[in-house]
Amino acid sequence: VVHERTRLGEPCLKIYPLECVDLLRRARVAFQVGRTLKEGFRLAQLEAVVQMLEEHECDFVDALGRDLHKPKFETVVSELILVKNEALYANNNLKKWMQPQYVERNLSTTLDECLMVSEPLGVVFIMGNWCSPVQTCLVPLVGAIAAGNCAILSPSECTAHTAELLHRLIPFYLDNECFHVILAAANDLPEVVELKFDHVFFTGNRKEGSKIALAAACTLTPVTLILGGKNPCYVDQHCDIATAAQRIAWARFHNAGQSLAAPDYILCHADIQARLVQALKCCLNQFYGSDPRESRSYGRMVNLEIFNRTRSMLWRSGKVAVGGQVIEAEKYIAPTILTEVVESDPIMQQDVFGPVVPVLTVNNMDEAIVFINKQEKPLCVYAFSKNNEVISRLMSETSSGSFCSNDSVLQSLMVALPFGGVGASGMGSYHGRYSFDTFSHRKSCLLRGTRFECVTYLRYPICSFRSFVDFLLIAFFRGCISGCGKQIVTQPE
Repeated sequence: VVHERTRLGEPCLKIYPLECVDLLRRARVAFQVGRTLKEGFRLAQLEAVVQMLEEHECDFVDALGRDLHKPKFETVVSELILVKNEALYANNNLKKWMQPQYVERNLSTTLDECLMVSEPLGVVFIMGNWCSPVQTCLVPLVGAIAAGNCAILSPSECTAHTAELLHRLIPFYLDNECFHVILAAANDLPEVVELKFDHVFFTGNRKEGSKIALAAACTLTPVTLILGGKNPCYVDQHCDIATAAQRIAWARFHNAGQSLAAPDYILCHADIQARLVQALKCCLNQFYGSDPRESRSYGRMVNLEIFNRTRSMLWRSGKVAVGGQVIEAEKYIAPTILTEVVESDPIMQQDVFGPVVPVLTVNNMDEAIVFINKQEKPLCVYAFSKNNEVISRLMSETSSGSFCSNDSVLQSLMVALPFGGVGASGMGSYHGRYSFDTFSHRKSCLLRGTRFECVTYLRYPICSFRSFVDFLLIAFFRGCISGCGKQIVTQPE
């Protein structure tokens, strides 16, 4: 039985693409009868998400500990609190988001109402990622709920304990007709997408994202893709190296480096490379002790496939300056810093979802900008410098989904900032109001009555006095068009 709830600790039944048809049908029926349209319904579902996370915090900590060896502090801060903040923010702002947005009127619409109405798309499909399996599932779900959609959620099969926990808990907290969780293999997801949803939201790598986009294109389904990429981190010679090292090390090595937003490689001046590597080494010792394997704060690779892929890149790239130890039986890779890396090395040709950071040298900032712009557009660009001109140039002369100076990852966690990719790092964005907009259609509405037909009568083709009417019509429409460039969106108080 597809919808059978299981007790904690019991195996969960895997759902296959053909069995998703019934879930999709139930969700469509619920949406079509208007079940999700009322503000009260949406608020209740958002509150239920918060309640679920609060009442089962220990279960989420346990599940992520089993899947990723993730420490409790990391789970609470980077997964649970992040989702709760999104839900509470949406709850507090939902009334404002749902209000129509009025636009300035021109000569032809002086007596009419011109507005945009945000309406839900319908039934959306959300696919989470194993790097952050709770937040990549539930943060988009918060946006889908706030916008008034029904949703089918697909957690990553790589983090099986977390996926099964979401599969068991969500039916107890969210509406059983509007929201469903499926457990599908990655290879089955394109087939599920072909069932025709109203929007598809995917977080993951480029290869899988391409397959999802291709499947969605067959049914003209719009997609949001949050994809990994080679996130560069430029370290200027004029910066606080100790602070930069601390913030880079935290971002790169938390969750054993399994992050879409972490810095992938460092570009620094040759004369500070040795000091930077030494500072990074000191930070790793402070964070995880002399043997990270024994640290309760250090994670493990999610599975042997990712472990082997990361190990292969590590062994075939540059020179190990720090770390490098691997233990296959534990899926353990020590925090590793590579030097003497060249652009053609495997570590620079593929996305790195592991605790390995290569350090490359450049002669100046211009060379760093050229290097970054030669690559595909990344999800994030980071820059460390005390010089505001350096920060300004890196921000304006490179293109990326997001940018952060003198820190790492934080811009991807903020509820008030949109997060998403550009070019090869994805399309669309989410978080806060931007999640609401992603899962909404902004419908243009012109509301007018039937009065003053004596004025609008002039647009109709009438044989008598044709030349005079044409003159008036041209003058009228020129007046209408001339005001178009001045239209701005306004929100009534």
